[in-house]
Amino acid sequence: MKAFFRNKKSTNNSSPTKSVLREWGDALMFAVIAATLIRWATFEAYAIPSSSMEKSLLTGDYLFVSKLHYGSRTPATPLQVPLTHQTIWGTELPSYSDIITLPSFRLPGFSEIKRNDAVVFNLPSEDQHPFDLKTHYIKRCVGMAGDSFSIKDAQIYVNGQPIPNPKEEQFQYYVVTNKVLNEEFFNDRDITDYFSAPSGYAVHTSPVKAKELASLDFIQEVRLLVSPAGETEAEVFPQEPSIYRWNKDNYGPLYIPKKGTTVTITPNNLPLYARVITKYEHNKTAQVSEGKLFIDGKEAKSYTFKQNYYFMMGDNRHNSEDSRYWGFVPEDHVVGKAVFVWMSVDPKGSFTDKIRWSRIFKTIE
Repeated sequence: MKAFFRNKKSTNNSSPTKSVLREWGDALMFAVIAATLIRWATFEAYAIPSSSMEKSLLTGDYLFVSKLHYGSRTPATPLQVPLTHQTIWGTELPSYSDIITLPSFRLPGFSEIKRNDAVVFNLPSEDQHPFDLKTHYIKRCVGMAGDSFSIKDAQIYVNGQPIPNPKEEQFQYYVVTNKVLNEEFFNDRDITDYFSAPSGYAVHTSPVKAKELASLDFIQEVRLLVSPAGETEAEVFPQEPSIYRWNKDNYGPLYIPKKGTTVTITPNNLPLYARVITKYEHNKTAQVSEGKLFIDGKEAKSYTFKQNYYFMMGDNRHNSEDSRYWGFVPEDHVVGKAVFVWMSVDPKGSFTDKIRWSRIFKTIE
């Protein structure tokens, strides 16, 4: 009898067999957790929605962005639906709650940000989301922390010296011709950004292709459209045309903040650093009033920066919303380095040539 009851007890304690539904649920949960960790710590896929980086990156390119290069960030907004960014898929419903926010730290990376890196970051000027959930942008890092940065006649200067331009850099040109140029003409020359203008066309293309256009016998003139020095463009950062007579092609000089560097605060430079100090440096009591900086209720005559900042620009220089319009990119807004194109789809392509096969697995320079 003892043996009978012992065997019966042993049978009752055996683990129940999982149902198929539960097995699928466990597998799905594991997949979501694994994908979330991979997405956070290693690589994440992004799409290029606009032409601001052409021709280096094309509209319809799908990228892998490495978070290992500069180091992964710990989440500042932990209450979030997995594998989402700002909204739940297919809806306008927020995918996160900012009831709890945490300090964000960056894990060690393979390298530091280098000049001319193609960098993905959270758009600093966007205030409606926590900083780690702001809209993703991709631009080229043209100014490093500690640099004196300026643009003269569309050429970038760093610390007084011109820097090499990207191979696929583009500008806007005015093409004068009395001939009608059709879509096929521009497609044959890989010019996708153009529109009709009086006596010709305005096109965004590279200096090399501009020279090729100028060599055609039915083209009378190809003129680079550069805003002259002294002409004010009110939209450029820091949006103070009464102080800074800058435009997209003649800009600066300005100092790019570097961690640990102290600057004297003056009425002249406060517009450059006001947003940095009050928004990005996590100074809860910092405010600007009547042209002066106040921290903890006291006027600050100087300020020491807590993190590095960068100046980012698109390679399509005359068709890019970048640091020239919204200022510096804080280091804690940097997401990762764009490393290669894993798929490229031409939005204007036909069914047979929709995929740009030559760009698949193309590394990003």
